[in-house]
Amino acid sequence: MSEETVSGDTTNEGVTPEGAKSGAAGKVLAAVAAVVIVALTVAVVILGKGYLDDKASEQARTDAVAAASVQAAAMLSYNYNEVDQQLAAAADGLTGDFREEYTKLVEGTIAPGAKERKLTVQATVQAGSIVSATPDDAVVLLFVNQVTTTADVPDAATTGSRVRMEMHKDGDRWLTGRLTPV
Repeated sequence: MSEETVSGDTTNEGVTPEGAKSGAAGKVLAAVAAVVIVALTVAVVILGKGYLDDKASEQARTDAVAAASVQAAAMLSYNYNEVDQQLAAAADGLTGDFREEYTKLVEGTIAPGAKERKLTVQATVQAGSIVSATPDDAVVLLFVNQVTTTADVPDAATTGSRVRMEMHKDGDRWLTGRLTPV
């Protein structure tokens, strides 16, 4: 063979075994990089959602305790002269089933008893804490003092109690779903 034949052969020109390997390695590297980018994107989305959920739950903790405090005072305070109006207004902050239970209790027991005994109760929340919370539901523990006077006992009697309140967010309002003495 002459030198012309060897140097004139162009069928594999520029492709060496090392070049073929580097092209395949580049494709593998690009695929690995794509997988890493997708995995990082998924991780960022998951962590971001977790952060937003935590932030919403933290806001729910604050808002639910405040709403429960106001609602407990409204539900547990009344004056025999205005008991029907006061407790009916308090029922506006309750969820459907609990509102029905509360209304029956007020109309059947609390209001008649308050009018008969000329009962006045003033409830104040001394402290409150969250038991559990999600962005739309919370359980709150409240420490409540009640000052009670009656026609028979005009000197005020103070009692302390704890109540557990289940709160549910409806739109931008927190409603009471249950109030349980503890």
